[in-house]
Amino acid sequence: MSYRLSFFLSLMFILAGCAGQNREKTVKEHSPDSKLQIGLVFDVGGRGDKSFNDSAYNGLEIAKKKYGTNFLYVEPQGEGADREAALRQMATDPDIGLVIGVGLLFSEDITRIASEFPDKKFVCIDYISQPNIIIPKNLQGIVFEEKKGSYLVGALAGMMTKTKTVGFIGGMESSVIKKFETGFIKGVRSINPEIKVISGYIGMTGSAFANPAKGRELALGQYGRGADIIYEAAGASGLGVIEAARERNALVICTDRDQESEAPGFVLSSMTKAVDRAVLKTVENVLNGSFKGGGVAVFGLDDRYTDYVYNEKNASLIGTNNHNQLEDIRNKIVAGKIVVDETAIGQ
Repeated sequence: MSYRLSFFLSLMFILAGCAGQNREKTVKEHSPDSKLQIGLVFDVGGRGDKSFNDSAYNGLEIAKKKYGTNFLYVEPQGEGADREAALRQMATDPDIGLVIGVGLLFSEDITRIASEFPDKKFVCIDYISQPNIIIPKNLQGIVFEEKKGSYLVGALAGMMTKTKTVGFIGGMESSVIKKFETGFIKGVRSINPEIKVISGYIGMTGSAFANPAKGRELALGQYGRGADIIYEAAGASGLGVIEAARERNALVICTDRDQESEAPGFVLSSMTKAVDRAVLKTVENVLNGSFKGGGVAVFGLDDRYTDYVYNEKNASLIGTNNHNQLEDIRNKIVAGKIVVDETAIGQ
């Protein structure tokens, strides 16, 4: 889809919401070879966050090239108060067969809307199951093993810290981001229980994922308190943490995608969640008829949907011995010899 068309679509959503009127059918591209029309609604931070949202978009781009599918997307404004309306717009379009909500903040809205449109298929990335609420048969939640992945990069930080102090910066303080924090702390302390972990969150609402200035401020504070490595799980706000690492000549561990290109030499690694591969796999399942709703699909460590980055760009930073130790830890987690449970941990 062209940038001009996507901008136009986004503008239509905004204007319709402001007017308080019923939304009309969205203008879209048509492809005679297309087997599936997909509607994507971004999380806070939108396209260009170089993280979670961009990875989801990349998955649809790959599907389009590989299978001829076509897609539309829209970016919720501000803190995403219009995400429910955007999802509903996609659901009411008769040509769209699959609706994807990117991020935990969609969980409640997409569950309700999926129940209202049983003939559509819905997917929510980082879905949070709600107590006493049955997931509709046409909705599939997608989750990653971020706690296990965070344990791995926590172990890496534990191996490599020289000051015996490391940091964690989360975006929105929520149950999902708490998994990143808890897994990271447990991984750090599996190497050395005496290492100090400084934790901080950018905010309590969705806008916390789109505030690089606040991310930079928190990171500078943690580096100032002795941290030499910070793990960030903050969406677009993490770009500010990366900038702080560059300023302080320190190290940062990123999330969701490999962000080494943002600050070569300062990004120690990234805890990756292959949202692009998960989106592509979901599209394939819809196309071949194997899509399964009514539950949550886990994309984990065993097939490296959840992983950490080790390649030619950061190999010299990490070192062969540390990498071998990390792989041993990963294999033990996959085999169940190391259990990364859901128990919270004190600091």
